[in-house]
Amino acid sequence: PQKTSFHRSQTLDYRNGCAFFRLPTVGIGGEQLHVNQLSEAELDELSSIRPTLTYGQAKRAPPSDFIPAYVAFDKKILKFDAYFQEDVPLSAEEHYRIRQVGIYYYLEDDSMSVMEPVVPNSGLPQGKLIRRQRVPKNEHGDHFHWKDLNRGMNITMYGRTYRIVDCDPFTQVFLQSQGIELNPPEKMVFDPYTELRRMPLRKYITPSDFDQLKQFLTYDKQVLRFYAIWDDTNSMFGEKRPYIIHYYLADDTVEVREIHEHNDGRDPFPVLIKRQRLPKTFVDKKTTFPSCVLEISDQEVLEWYTAKDFAVGKSTTLLGRPFFIYDCDEFTRNFYRDKFGITDFQPVDIRKKPLEEVPQVIPPYNGFGFLEDSLQNCFSLLPKPPRKDVIKMLENDHKVLRYQVALESPNPEDRKRRFILSYFLSNDMISIYEPPVRNSGIIGGKYLGKTRVPKPGSTTENATYYEPSDLTIGSTVEVFGHRFVITDADEYVLNYMESNAESFPAATLQSLRDHFRPRQVVKDTAISDSPIPETRKQELDELIVQVQEELKLHNYLNNRNIQEEFHQRDKDGSGILDKGEFLALCNSLNVPTSNVLVNKV
Repeated sequence: PQKTSFHRSQTLDYRNGCAFFRLPTVGIGGEQLHVNQLSEAELDELSSIRPTLTYGQAKRAPPSDFIPAYVAFDKKILKFDAYFQEDVPLSAEEHYRIRQVGIYYYLEDDSMSVMEPVVPNSGLPQGKLIRRQRVPKNEHGDHFHWKDLNRGMNITMYGRTYRIVDCDPFTQVFLQSQGIELNPPEKMVFDPYTELRRMPLRKYITPSDFDQLKQFLTYDKQVLRFYAIWDDTNSMFGEKRPYIIHYYLADDTVEVREIHEHNDGRDPFPVLIKRQRLPKTFVDKKTTFPSCVLEISDQEVLEWYTAKDFAVGKSTTLLGRPFFIYDCDEFTRNFYRDKFGITDFQPVDIRKKPLEEVPQVIPPYNGFGFLEDSLQNCFSLLPKPPRKDVIKMLENDHKVLRYQVALESPNPEDRKRRFILSYFLSNDMISIYEPPVRNSGIIGGKYLGKTRVPKPGSTTENATYYEPSDLTIGSTVEVFGHRFVITDADEYVLNYMESNAESFPAATLQSLRDHFRPRQVVKDTAISDSPIPETRKQELDELIVQVQEELKLHNYLNNRNIQEEFHQRDKDGSGILDKGEFLALCNSLNVPTSNVLVNKV
């Protein structure tokens, strides 16, 4: 009211012929205006603007890089604690159910998800109720945003209303930094039926007159041990299994433990019945009582198992399994002797009776393959080849005993056939070869492959085969139904048997010596210069005449070629050839041979 000057200051002016506007320095009536006055900082800036006037305007710093939302808000999630109410129409104990959930809002892509913590044995499908997605807000296509979420509010997603009661500290700081005023938090509502189940039921139990503390202090760590067996052989695949029964005197509990043996094929579970009180007699037990589900209390049991119910040689049924007690330890014997006056603790022998051995019947040999190979099929499903004497094979490798044999047959043509029997010392096998004879009408070659030849009367249980000691001059060898007579042998056979005389019977060795003695005498006579006796010389001259007359009947023979071949075969110049070699050479030169003349020669 005391103000008398109300004029306004001049703001329009001219300078250098140009109109310009300036801010007023004083207000109406000449009052000082602090708004349009320069501050000290601005005055300092004006004082330091001289370099700008000299060097020009300074370059501005480049703008900061653009950071997308999925990088700026990566792994940044808003979490809200909420619950929803679910009706329970078909239950007499509860009419509705409160289910607690967590609402997660992902800032990087504005998606949401609803998760319910899993409660064991709840019987409800819990976990992820709404998978991560952008949740529609209304029918116009709008979606929920983090600005729409707050504490103490209801939010409806897919027809289900959730009540948000609180959030975590990160969510609270984020919303407050964005200028959102948060409502005060509310208390989480719990399910009334779940809280009712957590309350313990009141029990009215009259204290017992028996002093359990005194029993525990007296018999603590004192255990009765019984050795029992459970006979389950009446069931399919059942067997007798040993167990150990422990009776704890401190609290009258019973434990049954398994006895495992090495490689018994069972899982290593140590306990069959855990330590517990076992009922002996029930109170009017009905068949419909679900004893496998409900716990048995003192109201259902009339009598429990005690120490006097166990005795050696007595069978006890524990939870439906009959256990036969056959022995106990020394402490148990002393306890029963002092407590009950029992002195008979004779253990019961439960060892299995040895099974009668069923003799293995070996089927007759069918003739296929070797007997030892075929016999392995009777011993195993996966037959293994029989073991070979490797040392014998190495020592006698390439050692063969050769014999000349004749076939015994009622057919005259077969009696003239000659064979070479080879006995292989490395594996005791025999092969028979028939030298081909021209114009004989019989195809020569391999008569019997390498195989072991059993003796007559040999069985599969006691198989005996021909050995070198069985092959004597003049003996008969039966080869699979064919009979051969040994008529000659190589000198190597005699030399081998003489060098290993301790391995062969004297009869075999003597038969070979008797067979080779005339041949040796002829050889020694041919080598020595002593004259031939007159009678033998006359016989030899007559034999030569017979041979020459026989040869004269065949004019096609070339005597010069024959003589050259014989001299060529006689490498050592002894004038002597082996009988087999002589016959083979005559066959190759088409020289006819008479068995009578050959035997005389």
